[in-house]
Amino acid sequence: MGKNIVLIGFMGTGKSTVGMRLAERLHLQFVDMDREIERITGMSISQLFRKHGETRFRSEEQLMAQKLGRCSNLVIATGGGVVLHPDNVAALKKNGIFVGLEASPEVIMSRVSRKKGNRPLLSKNTTIEDIEKMLAAREEYYACADIRVDTTGQELNKVVNEIITQVRRISYRRKNHPDLRV
Repeated sequence: MGKNIVLIGFMGTGKSTVGMRLAERLHLQFVDMDREIERITGMSISQLFRKHGETRFRSEEQLMAQKLGRCSNLVIATGGGVVLHPDNVAALKKNGIFVGLEASPEVIMSRVSRKKGNRPLLSKNTTIEDIEKMLAAREEYYACADIRVDTTGQELNKVVNEIITQVRRISYRRKNHPDLRV
């Protein structure tokens, strides 16, 4: 395949879960950017935010995006905010197909509610309305996706199959029609 499959989307849309299964199915290496940042810094994302702030985290994220953008044959689960920085998008798009995962605010709330303490941008008082506002604020950034897949109410294998089908379609078009912007 050569190209990376880069999963973007808001927290709780399934990037890590889908990414692991997708990599397994395609026999590719899976990289979770947040876990890699934790490994390199020796701190959890929430510790990094508490101790050094969001600016330091975004700096680590940018370095990781540049590093992974030079690799190939990866399935990459990004952090929900990676697309907020244009340099990250450019680095990862250089050799990647962006798959935007989406879910309803209610599903996101359900998925992340058990881990709110580990989510630096959520508090115990976060409401569905807060998530709706965050989703709306980030929509223009997530629009850079080549493919968009809604994970709401979908079985994992169905989501993975949909991504594989669409990625193959895009890869075919790019290979056979390199002048087309797909």
